[in-house]
Amino acid sequence: MTPSARMALIRTNPAFRLLLSASAASNLADGIAALALPWLATLVTRDPALIALVAFASRLPWLLFSVPVGVLVDRRDRRRLMAQADALRMVLTLGIVGLIAAAPALPLTQETPRYVLGLAALAFLLGAAEVVRDNAAQTLLPALVDRDRLEDANGQLWSMEQVMGAFVGPPLAGLLIALAVPAPFLLDAAAFALAACLVWMIALPPRAAPVRRSVVAEMAEGWRWMRGERMLVRVAVMLGLLNFLATAMVTVLVLFSQEILGLGATGHGVLLTAGAAGAVIAGVWGPRLAARIGARRAVILALVLMPFPPLAIALTASPVVVALALFAETVAGMIWNIVTVSWRQRLIPDALLGRVNAIYRFFGWGMMPLGALAGGWIVALAEPGLGREVALRLPYLLSFAGFAMLFLYGRRRLAL
Repeated sequence: MTPSARMALIRTNPAFRLLLSASAASNLADGIAALALPWLATLVTRDPALIALVAFASRLPWLLFSVPVGVLVDRRDRRRLMAQADALRMVLTLGIVGLIAAAPALPLTQETPRYVLGLAALAFLLGAAEVVRDNAAQTLLPALVDRDRLEDANGQLWSMEQVMGAFVGPPLAGLLIALAVPAPFLLDAAAFALAACLVWMIALPPRAAPVRRSVVAEMAEGWRWMRGERMLVRVAVMLGLLNFLATAMVTVLVLFSQEILGLGATGHGVLLTAGAAGAVIAGVWGPRLAARIGARRAVILALVLMPFPPLAIALTASPVVVALALFAETVAGMIWNIVTVSWRQRLIPDALLGRVNAIYRFFGWGMMPLGALAGGWIVALAEPGLGREVALRLPYLLSFAGFAMLFLYGRRRLAL
């Protein structure tokens, strides 16, 4: 699709335009938090296990709530759910500001475990709201865009999310946290409020009210349908393993950046933008690539690329090499997302979309909290015997091996 045709989708579809704008605001907040929250944890403690606890708490809701949230999304007004979730995230982010104000002198000593637990609790609640918001957003899109335009719409959404969430958000957070620790969280709260207002303005086509049964019966119906689509289950499990490895890498990156690359908050934010550049490029050209070479070949190409970034990071102390590795990693991840999300949105009937999408994300995203714990604990357990630097590199070497095995499996078993 030409750039002018892509812009036509924004110009001629006001509902999609509002969704895209809300996504920009919400993902700006997510991108700021992606740097500010773990950086705040490192101001409190250098213990990788405690830092991993915060990352674990933020992702645990995907494991606990994905499936019941799917039932909620199929029953309720998806637009209202998104707006309520962003409004709740605004309130919770202000709670982090309150936590910072309660202990202005960082780092802490005796109060460190209690402070980290409080931060983890707020991260858990933010993650729970994110589960509702993201599930509702993915099920809302097919109601706003023709099915033959889903790759283009998803490409634009993913590109916008990456621009705001990884290209703008992290370096902005680095600048703000260097000025004042609460500053990025105050901007976060304002962005969530704006996202809630924009979503509320979306006009939706009428949707027949579903027949309500017990939550268990509705979840079972979604699982029965998904179980009949073996390829969907296979892709979901692969996504879970990919996200496990990626989250282990991201959890350790904040310490790797400080202790091996020698970067401060601003430098770390700039480093993360390199990954966003890859995602933006893949978001623009990914739909065209998938159309030219086919969905399966595009996904296999993504799997081919994925092992190399963690290997490069494991073997370097250069911020430039790490930036290039993150660039390549997000190119691969974006291609995977554009193809598999569009394929899934076409495949699943609208009446089941919330439930099946939630079960899919239970497998695909539920592994992320376990990956966060694994990243922190690998470093903590390896450090006494191998030393701090080798321990910080170890999650990347293990991720390289894991991604390589997933490529070999996908080449034989995927048929989108």
